[in-house]
Amino acid sequence: MKGPLAEMMKQAQQMQRKMEEAQEKLAASEVTGESGGGMVKVVMTGRNDVRGVSIDPALMDDKDMLEDLLAAAVNDAVRRVERMREEQMSGLTSGLNLPGDFKLPF
Repeated sequence: MKGPLAEMMKQAQQMQRKMEEAQEKLAASEVTGESGGGMVKVVMTGRNDVRGVSIDPALMDDKDMLEDLLAAAVNDAVRRVERMREEQMSGLTSGLNLPGDFKLPF
């Protein structure tokens, strides 16, 4: 192949490699979600796997509050992973003319 089509295929392959690298990096990254002013912390990977949970001992006597704070910390971690994912993907697609609602990977 020669000409513009060959160049476009080359760029597509480069983009695919960069996306695979970004996904690997994201999977290896960790974020910490918190709630209750840091009384509950959840460490989560870029694949949304929970790696660890830290709970202030003062919460052990209030089951309802602990459950609420744990849910809030997990939700915070999920939002942080999503932001990290969006930032990483926006860096990959910054040079492309894609519509604003275009989602990668397909």
